[in-house]
Amino acid sequence: MPAEWEPQAFIQLTWPHRDTDWLPILDEITETYLEMADAITLREPLLIVHPRPEEVKPMLAARLSEQQMKRITFFACETNDTWARDHGFISLTEKREKLFLLDFCFNGWGEKFEAQLDNAINAKLFRMLPCHGNTPAYENHLDFVLEGGSIESDGEGTIFTTRCCLLAPHRNQPLHETEIEAELKRRLHAQRIVWLDAEPMPGDDTDGHIDTIVRTAPSHTLLYNEDQKMKEQLKELRTLDGKPYRLLELPLPSPIYDEDGEQLPATYANFLILNGAVLVPTYQQPENDAKAISIIQSAFPDREMVAIDSRSIIKQHGSIHCCTMQFPLLNEE
Repeated sequence: MPAEWEPQAFIQLTWPHRDTDWLPILDEITETYLEMADAITLREPLLIVHPRPEEVKPMLAARLSEQQMKRITFFACETNDTWARDHGFISLTEKREKLFLLDFCFNGWGEKFEAQLDNAINAKLFRMLPCHGNTPAYENHLDFVLEGGSIESDGEGTIFTTRCCLLAPHRNQPLHETEIEAELKRRLHAQRIVWLDAEPMPGDDTDGHIDTIVRTAPSHTLLYNEDQKMKEQLKELRTLDGKPYRLLELPLPSPIYDEDGEQLPATYANFLILNGAVLVPTYQQPENDAKAISIIQSAFPDREMVAIDSRSIIKQHGSIHCCTMQFPLLNEE
């Protein structure tokens, strides 16, 4: 499973629309998606999934250049929601020459939300993917629940995950940890699985996705939320060749609450790596935002930092990384 910072062919966005839970703030979240689309298409192609693409095209055309619009592929498909990270394909490559698209079961984070339409996107999408002449292999793994936000790959055979998520009810029970680990190794062709004892963030619907808590970066670097217990566990970890990881502690945003007083899962760990840039979630907290951007910049010194105000996204309990899914670039592309 490639690391996210390896060369990308394109990014997928499953776009908000009036038939989703985004309806009460549809204008606000659409503006955020337009900002993401702008940042992405300046750097690489973009795939947009929407039941009615004709509703999206005029908004994009008014915002983006003609060249950016040429980088967008639209796919008309019914959807329940917008979390491409969790219903999208998980990609594997063989020597960067062959692409394997793994279609796992998405069941609404343990049957919490309706997900039948989202779980069917990949099978419909496969035949039209913009793979630039390379025909990927489609692998049906719908017998196993796995969300892209629940795993992190270092591109060297290590997959990071959290016990609180993968062992949560209504995912792959009655499988136990050792059985789930064996399945992850087999299906993702991983050498090892690192289980972290994290706690879900307040307001998190995912039972503790790794991409809200700990992220991988080049040179055996791990970025993680401020958490003393997590810090101690990460300090004990070693790479496959026995070396300690470089640890970078991210600040936590000051708590943000919805109108009902529920804390929302604001996190800086939910950034998206692009070709040449990183989209960093910000929350109109100048000191915290600047500190987080500086730390993430130190992990990706050769990439531009692009701040995206993510206060709209967290209203539905996600952030930038949750909204997106990257597809790896093969050598001959």
